[in-house]
Amino acid sequence: MQKMGFADAWVSLIMKCVKIVTYAVCMNNEMGESFKPMQGLRQGDPLSPYLFLIYSEGLSSGTIKGVNVCRRGPSITHLLFANDCILFGDATKIGAQNLKTILREYEICSSQCINFEKSLAYFSSNVSKQRREQIATLLGV
Repeated sequence: MQKMGFADAWVSLIMKCVKIVTYAVCMNNEMGESFKPMQGLRQGDPLSPYLFLIYSEGLSSGTIKGVNVCRRGPSITHLLFANDCILFGDATKIGAQNLKTILREYEICSSQCINFEKSLAYFSSNVSKQRREQIATLLGV
């Protein structure tokens, strides 16, 4: 958030909301000791959607070339869902490197790791097999 220009006081308030959370596990009708999570937000946290939107700004920054559905239509770079996302980009080495950089920055900012082993890459029929393999290797998918 600081990299995006948010004031230190604001970032501090948000981080207090994130760090104040504690959990306890109930086992055999007995409450165990409370503990603090190591990082990130709990699922369903009211802050989660807002932080998600802030972090997703990198996808809208213009670094990745999207696809156009029609000639005069807007360029689509990403579609975000609750547990998935679809990213559109240029099938070039530079395009793949830009995408990888944005995803790594997202990991650092959000403390969420992207599992590239569970990720897939789809290509236009105009992309050669050699280029597909090169980009898939570069992305680690």
